[in-house]
Amino acid sequence: MQRKSFAGMQCPIARGLDRVGEWWSILILRDCFHGLTRFDQFQKSLPIATNMLARRLAGLVEAGLLERRQYSERPPRDEYVLTDRGRDFRPVLIAMMAWGNRHFAEEGVASHLVDIETGVPADPVMVDRASGKPVDSRHFKFAAGPAAGEGVLRRLAYAERMREKRDG
Repeated sequence: MQRKSFAGMQCPIARGLDRVGEWWSILILRDCFHGLTRFDQFQKSLPIATNMLARRLAGLVEAGLLERRQYSERPPRDEYVLTDRGRDFRPVLIAMMAWGNRHFAEEGVASHLVDIETGVPADPVMVDRASGKPVDSRHFKFAAGPAAGEGVLRRLAYAERMREKRDG
């Protein structure tokens, strides 16, 4: 079954999902952040079929999140390393991990973020770089950008009416 492409949508969330929306892709990126780079390492880490792993790695390379580098000529072997675009995905993974731990770790936390120097667990929050304010609905709202099309404007106008109704 061919999945729908979101690449043509104006929404940055949809465009991001078009690149990493399959769960295998996100788990491959997670493993890359843990230092895995080689096909056989991903195979050992993930219960994924070989052909599916090859497709997901190729898709991540095509999306510019991973770079394929040959590390052996005989036999020919490649490794997959994060690009700048791929490394920029780290805060998304951290947010997903914190959300998953907060809401779905009934048996307890299996992994979390800790301070390198102290080992103290972190409570990751997103903050605005300029103001230092937490990026929450009390301080920030979604707004149209200069390239916003009709669909984006319609969704955001509806969201604004709902916010005013709720807060007003």
